[in-house]
Amino acid sequence: MKELGLSHEPIANPGGALHELANLGPRSAQWLVAAGIDSVSELRRLGAVHAFVRVKRAQPRASLNLLWALEGALTGLNWREVAREHRTSLLLALDTAQTLARTDHGE
Repeated sequence: MKELGLSHEPIANPGGALHELANLGPRSAQWLVAAGIDSVSELRRLGAVHAFVRVKRAQPRASLNLLWALEGALTGLNWREVAREHRTSLLLALDTAQTLARTDHGE
């Protein structure tokens, strides 16, 4: 997570398809595209938290498992390890991002 100072390992195939990333399947890739995130480079630019916020707006059924999967796709970690090791920091970053999004939209 860039905003928390955690570094991302280089993605093996940054020009590849979203569904080819570890932890992401076809449905996750479809949700990303529907949210306007159509490339690995765009996902990397946004980071897991901001990408999740965008997907959640477009697809309310998206669960926190997607957040863990997105972070895992960017760091090379298994989503279960992300959920276990980085849960708190991701949830804090998510809360901050959602608060800022609400403020930006006048809520």
